[in-house]
Amino acid sequence: MPVSAIDRPSASSLAAVEQTIDLQHLARMTLGERSLEREVLGLFERQAEMLLPRIRAGTPAVAAAFAHTLKGSALGIGAWRLARAAEAVEQAKDGELAAAVDALATAIAEIKLEVARLLRAN
Repeated sequence: MPVSAIDRPSASSLAAVEQTIDLQHLARMTLGERSLEREVLGLFERQAEMLLPRIRAGTPAVAAAFAHTLKGSALGIGAWRLARAAEAVEQAKDGELAAAVDALATAIAEIKLEVARLLRAN
């Protein structure tokens, strides 16, 4: 079974496994531009806020599609746990979807707190 990018964090990410957002990865993706980091984090937060209600209200196929979008964005900022939670929604079978969406909502809440903290610190 192939290993996904979510399961293979980079060496720098290993030190950040417990972090909500891998700041080294984020810095690499934004070329170290602090203003771009802030903009990307704000866009990610708004996207997550917009997609979660659509995931909750959608059919399993719609939920999976929106979760896939969110997973890609989460990988872009180094939000590994949120990406895994989105992937769980994407792959949820009958009877598993509600719990997977609840776990995703928790991961989004964690991200929102971290983004607020990061934006205040910068």
